[in-house]
Amino acid sequence: MSADEPLAWSSIPAMARWAFAHHGSGEAVVEPADPGTGRARVSVSWAELGQRSHRAARAFLAAGLNPGDRVGLWAPNGLDWIVAMLGVQAAGGVLVPLSTRYKGREAAYILGRSRASVLVAAGHFLGTDYPTLLENQDLPALRHRVCFGSGAPAGWIPWDQFLAGGEKVDTSAVAARTEAVGAMDRSDLMFTSGTTGNPKGVIALHGQSLRVFREWADIVGLRAGDRYLIVNPMSHTFGYKAGILACLMTGATMLPLASFDVDAVLDAVAAERVTVIPGPPTLYQSLLDHPRRPVADLSSLRLAVTGAAVIPTELVQRTLGDLGFETVLTAYGLTESCGCISACRRSDPVETIALTSGRAFSGVEVKIVDDSGRQLGPGEPGEILCRGYNVMPGYFEDAEATAAAIDADGWLHTGDIGTLDEAGNIRITDRKKDMFIVGGFNVYPAEVENLLLHHPGIAQAAVVGIPDERMGEVGVAYVVPARDAGLDPDGVRDWARREMANYKVPRRVVVVDSLPLNASGKVLKYELRQKAASL
Repeated sequence: MSADEPLAWSSIPAMARWAFAHHGSGEAVVEPADPGTGRARVSVSWAELGQRSHRAARAFLAAGLNPGDRVGLWAPNGLDWIVAMLGVQAAGGVLVPLSTRYKGREAAYILGRSRASVLVAAGHFLGTDYPTLLENQDLPALRHRVCFGSGAPAGWIPWDQFLAGGEKVDTSAVAARTEAVGAMDRSDLMFTSGTTGNPKGVIALHGQSLRVFREWADIVGLRAGDRYLIVNPMSHTFGYKAGILACLMTGATMLPLASFDVDAVLDAVAAERVTVIPGPPTLYQSLLDHPRRPVADLSSLRLAVTGAAVIPTELVQRTLGDLGFETVLTAYGLTESCGCISACRRSDPVETIALTSGRAFSGVEVKIVDDSGRQLGPGEPGEILCRGYNVMPGYFEDAEATAAAIDADGWLHTGDIGTLDEAGNIRITDRKKDMFIVGGFNVYPAEVENLLLHHPGIAQAAVVGIPDERMGEVGVAYVVPARDAGLDPDGVRDWARREMANYKVPRRVVVVDSLPLNASGKVLKYELRQKAASL
């Protein structure tokens, strides 16, 4: 299928329905066996995935889900996540994915801000009781709380019971709801943070999501018969759209891993003959550094897709040589650009793949501008702007933030600094905003600072990112104690682990009497970065 062909589907559920019928009796989803826990292997065909998602759609209709209603999904990668997502969208709902790393305050903010009417969540995962995290959180719009697994607490509906409730809904009602979903309807709200502190809901449409990831699949060469290990969290675009949507379109088998564990990845690659593993650079570095790697059976690996500002050429070469991938590609995008702006092509040399993020997708414009908005020439650094079908319609119910991000001519201001070469390859050189990336996860200092200020002993906080060999970057927090408060850095980090996703937790906490400020009272982050680099 060429990315230049007109879309054959009006919506994600229409595409999914086509996939169930088109891909035959092969495996759609495989949950690999887990030797550590004794969990058995689970395999579901395309036809069975269609039946399960249809049953889920009936359940959401039975729960009173109206077209456009938001549904939170707070669970690890797995078959249940895929079925719930497909069911929500077939019923006309808007998916609101939540990271399993979120703590209660973080999840409650997103659920409240989106006014989600239904939440489907994991019960227990990696020692966390998710229903308990939402105790005492005020969520008046949330009518139904549904829990995967057994042992749902009071006020929560077990997933099996929720599905059974849909049996009273006629199948024709699901068909009618699905057919009513169009290309310009909302498919999901992905929440992302920024300079304002609180996350903003990025609106994505069915049509743009399909078009972006059909081209993504075409560029990277994903194909029927591929066995795709989905390590990236499905709560992020990389796992959800570059994972589930791309596999549905192409017929590649989805092999979701609930969490990243190098031993589990090596076991799955060998047992399931995995061919495709997208992920952040830290994923490949962890595989390369693992003591089992030299004796592991990696002979099936074919395609790696990653993304970062700059990836060491040696890492690309070792991913090709030591891990045995035939193809390694890099790409660039933001949540606000439906996850994609540019990508390298399979014919590109190693140096282009390592040092750039490739060229813009077809139908997408990119330019570099200076602070006055003047377009710059090849090699001149400035802010990266993007315009095209991939750009979000806006932030959910936030016209002011939308206007700040997308100008009157439709250009999305990314906040990233970079250059374009003569061939149109984007090279990211800096970030205009303070965001840094920890192990593939975007961390926005303003959001972490906002969370730290909930600590009763902290009066002021400033967070910066510094380079780290293993994680790419890590955070350092400078905190000013509240009056008469004695702050222990280790105690602050322990508190942060309870209150925020672990990738947001600062690696170091430094207690200071005051923060460096400029004449207008803004924190001088560059001074703090210089200090943090010498810690």
